[in-house]
Amino acid sequence: MATEHGRGSFRRVLLKLSGEVLMGSASYGIDPETVNRLADELIRVRRSGVELAIVIGGGNIFRGMSGTASGMDRASADYMGMLATVMNAIALQDAIERQGEVVRVISALHIREVAEPYIRRRAVRHLEKGRILVFAAGTGNPYFTTDTAASLRAMEIGADAVLKGTKVDGVYTADPKTHQDARRYERLTFTEALQKRLGVMDATAMSLCRDNDMPVIVFDVTKPGEMLRAVSGEPVGTIVREDA
Repeated sequence: MATEHGRGSFRRVLLKLSGEVLMGSASYGIDPETVNRLADELIRVRRSGVELAIVIGGGNIFRGMSGTASGMDRASADYMGMLATVMNAIALQDAIERQGEVVRVISALHIREVAEPYIRRRAVRHLEKGRILVFAAGTGNPYFTTDTAASLRAMEIGADAVLKGTKVDGVYTADPKTHQDARRYERLTFTEALQKRLGVMDATAMSLCRDNDMPVIVFDVTKPGEMLRAVSGEPVGTIVREDA
């Protein structure tokens, strides 16, 4: 369990991954080599004794908001984005299974040929049996992001923390790619992150985590071993919690 300082080891975590993480150096789609490396990192976490669930986005294939900007109906565009997350989940499942670990894809949309429907008690039982879970299709509702889905699922399964895996090693005062003087936060409160509009997660997701005392750790998922260090309680990335 997390210590009072937020840096203890964790029993069960929810990892939020953007679909863009699966692209590697490509500009679109799924890079098999990148997915295989990610699968290896996930398996290392699971074999360390941590119960692991994942919520994955679909921005590498289709992003609902970009569809809306092109004139699509928002609900239709969001459902297309949900389907993209299912494709990513299946790719991740395949990579993990080929390395010998048991994984289940659980979808908020009913696609029984490729994924189990979301049933909270069944999901928790999978975790207790040592299986990795990949939650797909967000919350199953348009107008809600996968950040919100990650916050919701984390609370439903009783996770100790949400780990947000990005391509940046934490939350900065400004974009470190364009501002050389940008400073990385080691700790933040949810209120600070919301007031400063730091873009950790969307406001709905942040409010859910704040109201339910769910810490969020933002870290660089592309850095080898960083995920394992995060779940082991080492000081990586930025931790966001109300008593930070």
